[in-house]
Amino acid sequence: MSTSKLSRLETGHRGASARDINELCDLYEVDSEQRQRLLELAREGKQRAWWQPLGLPYATYVGLEAEATSIWDFGLGLIPGLLQAPGYARAVVRATVPDLDPEAVEQRVQGRLTRQQLLFREDGPGFEAVVDESVLHRVVGSPAIMLAQLERLLELSELPSVTLRVIPYDAGALPAGNNKFIILSFTQPAVQDVVFIEGLTGDLYLEDPAEVETYKAAYKTLVRLAAGPDVTRETIQAALPGYRARSG
Repeated sequence: MSTSKLSRLETGHRGASARDINELCDLYEVDSEQRQRLLELAREGKQRAWWQPLGLPYATYVGLEAEATSIWDFGLGLIPGLLQAPGYARAVVRATVPDLDPEAVEQRVQGRLTRQQLLFREDGPGFEAVVDESVLHRVVGSPAIMLAQLERLLELSELPSVTLRVIPYDAGALPAGNNKFIILSFTQPAVQDVVFIEGLTGDLYLEDPAEVETYKAAYKTLVRLAAGPDVTRETIQAALPGYRARSG
């Protein structure tokens, strides 16, 4: 094997063939069970993930999200992506990237809606979200879009995999220094929990255990400040009549 091929294998710039794996397994005396697992992983790695053709700018995050067993989502300004209705998602994409062409907008909206299938899978992650009460009252798109969005929130909040909490206005100052962060946890012992922070010029992934624990502690404090799921549904329902009146 050339040094350039070895370098590309080690850095992930090329995949390992079945021959590569078998020869390396011979060299390192890997047992047959582990050898078979490595060969299966290589085959799976050659299959394109569903999100790759969409050209999503956050493809790395989508890959992590698809493998997570629990997701904790905190946001001050917007409804979480996994809970967004189509019209709301479309308005958010247009506001975030104003010069995006219509086809690209629809691709991103479709990507967001496809991701939501995680919530309906039997083996999907447990999804918890804490949002500020302001997101229920900030009109994104139009009153009709907000009406559909809040109805969608009520629908999804009934799923066994979803826990939604709203922080009321009278909760006081919040402990989180970031307006948005997501904590992803995994069952595999070798995969550490990750904090995802979306930025204007680039995304940040935190894996250092001490940093992750800091964000987990902040999230747990936010949960204590937030209303419970039942009161949260009542808060959402209370906002519906106003949007219905403005949508007519």
